[in-house]
Amino acid sequence: MRRGEFVSLLGPSGCGKSTLLRIVAGLAEPSSGTCRVALGDRRAGHIGFVFQDPTLMPWSNVANNVLLPFRIAHRVDIAARARVAAAIEAVGLGGFERAYPHQLSGGMRMRVSIARALVTDPDLLLLDEPFAALDEITRLALNDDLLRLWERHRPTILFVTHSVFESVYLSTRIAVMARRPGRIVADLSVDLPQPRQRAVRMAPGYAAMCETVSAALTTAMSGEAA
Repeated sequence: MRRGEFVSLLGPSGCGKSTLLRIVAGLAEPSSGTCRVALGDRRAGHIGFVFQDPTLMPWSNVANNVLLPFRIAHRVDIAARARVAAAIEAVGLGGFERAYPHQLSGGMRMRVSIARALVTDPDLLLLDEPFAALDEITRLALNDDLLRLWERHRPTILFVTHSVFESVYLSTRIAVMARRPGRIVADLSVDLPQPRQRAVRMAPGYAAMCETVSAALTTAMSGEAA
């Protein structure tokens, strides 16, 4: 991956997408081969991780959930609290700083999780199917929000999804995986206008790219069955 890219990882369940994210984050070791992350090292702050479940602390309000990375690093000060406030505003949750997770919708809880991952201004952002459990309207809205945040901050993003349509809309590049053994079988550049607008979903180029990615995924899965 090149710095500043938005790469989606697409493949069938069980092919190793989440495992790959954990290896990149340093949460798991590869059984063979090496993983190189060109950030100097993988210490806290350089990498942000958004899981499929928001994994919020139910006893803490929005502000304190977003503050968590600074608490872990023992760096809670005025500057950290200012960054927390900015991150909450960036994901559209200004005014909800004192709300608790049970008072928020699923989409709002995911916004908190994204704010927590962004608050340290990471160079690399890993997202493991963060929108899979959301309704379609909320998912589309968060797709747009994620794109705006990426355009503003330009972290390198590795995004896991099962959705061809989501991967084409969000990405600059798509890696298609097959399993048994887990491997990347297609590497596809997405040549659609930047910055992305929702209207691109109606464009012939978007439909053609979705067809190309779908064909690559079908080939990967049929090869697995063979």
